[in-house]
Amino acid sequence: MKNSASRAVLWDMDGTLVDTGEYHFLAWRDILAPLGRVYDRAAHEACFGKRNDAILRNFFGDSLGAEEGAKIAADKERLFRELAAAAGLDLLPGVRTWLERLRDEGYRMAVASSAPMENIEALVAACRMDGFFDALASAEHVARGKPEPDIFLHAARLVDVPPSRCVVVEDAAAGVLAAHRAGMKAIGVGPHHADLGAEIAVPSLDGLAGDAFARLVPA
Repeated sequence: MKNSASRAVLWDMDGTLVDTGEYHFLAWRDILAPLGRVYDRAAHEACFGKRNDAILRNFFGDSLGAEEGAKIAADKERLFRELAAAAGLDLLPGVRTWLERLRDEGYRMAVASSAPMENIEALVAACRMDGFFDALASAEHVARGKPEPDIFLHAARLVDVPPSRCVVVEDAAAGVLAAHRAGMKAIGVGPHHADLGAEIAVPSLDGLAGDAFARLVPA
C-alpha cells in the first residue's frame, strides 16, 4: 500500500538534469542522413521530449519494420553516448543543490525519462548522481511515451508514492502534460519554461524558490 505521507520528485533527464540536447541533435542528424532524411533544428524542436519510436514515425511513417526501427534507434543512442562521453557532461545549474536538499528532506526521487535505460545509467554514473535516486524509469518500461502519463505513473509505483504526492521536473511541454495527466504537479525549467504549462516555471533550477516543492506538495 502506498504511503500517503511520503513525497516524491520525478525527474526528467535530458535538458532537466543534464544538457544533452546538442548531442541528441548531432546523433539523429548523422544517423538519418544516410537514410535520406534531413534532421535539422526545426525537426529537433518538433521532436523535443518524444520517444525514439515516435520520432522515427515522424520521418518514416509506418514504412519501417519493428526490427529495422529498433536498429536505427539503437545506432542513434550508441552514437549519442559516444558523443556525450567524448565531450563530458555536467549537471545543469542548481541540480546538485536540489538533489542534495530533497534527499536530506526525505523526498523519494526517481528519474522518469523517455531515454533508454542504458543512457540513463550512463548519465547518472558520469554525473555522479548514483546516491540520489530510489528508482530509474525508462521508455522501455512503458507502452506509451509522453505526453501519455505512463512513465510517471510507473515511476510513482517504483518509489511507492501516490501520484497526488509527486512533483515532476520537466523541460518539455509533452512531459508537463504527461505529469498533469498522471495527476501530478509540475515544475518547468529551461529556455521554454514560460510555455510549458507547469505550476511553477523557472529558466534554471538555481533560481527556484526554496519552498517550491513544499508549496506543490505540502508535508
